[in-house]
Amino acid sequence: MSDKPLFSSINLPPSQLENLASLGYATMTPIQEKSLPLALEGRDLIAQAKTGSGKTAAFGIPLLNKLNPRFFGVQALVMCPTRELAAQVCTELRKLARFQQNIKVVSLCGGQSIGPQIGSLEHGAHVVVGTPGRLKDHLRKQTLDISQIQTLVLDEADRMLEMGFVDDISFIAEQSPSTRQTLLFSATYPKDIQSLSRQFQREPVDVSVESVHSQQHIDQRFLTCEKNERLDAMLQALLHFVPNSAVIFCNTKQTVRDVCAYLDTNGVSAEAIHGDLEQRERDQVLTQFKQQSIAYLVATDVAARGLDIDELPAVVNYELPRDPEVYVHRVGRTGRAGKEGLAISLMTQSEGYKLADIGLYQKRDFEATPVKSLTQTEPLLPAPRFVSLCIAGGRKHKVRPGDVLGALTGEAGIEGKTVGKINVLDYVTYVAIERKQADKALGRLLNGKIKGRKFKVRKV
Repeated sequence: MSDKPLFSSINLPPSQLENLASLGYATMTPIQEKSLPLALEGRDLIAQAKTGSGKTAAFGIPLLNKLNPRFFGVQALVMCPTRELAAQVCTELRKLARFQQNIKVVSLCGGQSIGPQIGSLEHGAHVVVGTPGRLKDHLRKQTLDISQIQTLVLDEADRMLEMGFVDDISFIAEQSPSTRQTLLFSATYPKDIQSLSRQFQREPVDVSVESVHSQQHIDQRFLTCEKNERLDAMLQALLHFVPNSAVIFCNTKQTVRDVCAYLDTNGVSAEAIHGDLEQRERDQVLTQFKQQSIAYLVATDVAARGLDIDELPAVVNYELPRDPEVYVHRVGRTGRAGKEGLAISLMTQSEGYKLADIGLYQKRDFEATPVKSLTQTEPLLPAPRFVSLCIAGGRKHKVRPGDVLGALTGEAGIEGKTVGKINVLDYVTYVAIERKQADKALGRLLNGKIKGRKFKVRKV
């Protein structure tokens, strides 16, 4: 028997508990245990919790509990820093809302056409999830009315402040009732969060859980190099440790581009993710990385926020961040669920103070070694195991993962063990195929049918 608290121990409707059980929600995570009873009482919260801690359910369950399904005005608003996080929150809220009929959750994010969003709002919405800039656009156009909301959620508030959204947040909050409940979630707790809370909240309760998971399963290596040798040093480190997958963190978008271009020139499988990519491009890159058809994802902290990847073998800090807490959050993406992880960090001799700060923060002593002392394990980095195929049909075309798998292993005659992850998005589906079988699978899908229909298919 688990000694973790059960969802059935809090006062929720039976239909909501049944839905939670069907989703695999039996025991509460620490942030859920601490915040749910308070949030269900209607209290304002400042909750310190990181991505992957179960925070969406921590604010989603209370806000859904208060909805009146028969009133199609916006009753809850969730603000997120990035489109990726907003999409994840939307998906999770829709699942959590299944205990009630006809609950409509609408996503309003930049990087997508505003016309369909306006059309969607005209048909009513109970919950809106969006990024501050686009929410502000809709309020200015008067296509969004939040004068009736009962719950305002600021998700990853620290990141929204870092991205300069404080004025947008203020503008949006002013359009909502002063009687609303405000739930503020943040991975870190800088002074700006306190001032934001004072501006928008009423007698908030502080709720904090261990903000980062244990680092004991992570081998943290710090490598020194000259500033002008950083690119070569990164490649040397990759050739020594040979992680089959890693997120490479950079401090700026321009550095992300430089690192990606360098890796590409050296025949290394890598793609960039940053704020300038269109949503379609970001979706494709993230899906390829999750499907292991791209080995390395090069990203800024902002772009990687909300990026949840299971079993990430390694993290590379091309540059150390200024804040040791940001470092800990970066490396905390590897070594999860008891698995071993690797964190490689490049630094110059003059950045010794950053290493000292990281050591103080973790209450550990770290030493840096010259990157030149590493031996080269491999002459070349191996190509990714999988290739992703993109099928021009998705959820909106009633395509399901089983349909794609059936088309490949049935008529196409591809062995099931060579098929990797299948990700069905709204209008496209990505399927990972082992590299040696990719051309055969592509040809068979192009000449065959999925669910009795022909779809365009391409290699990405």
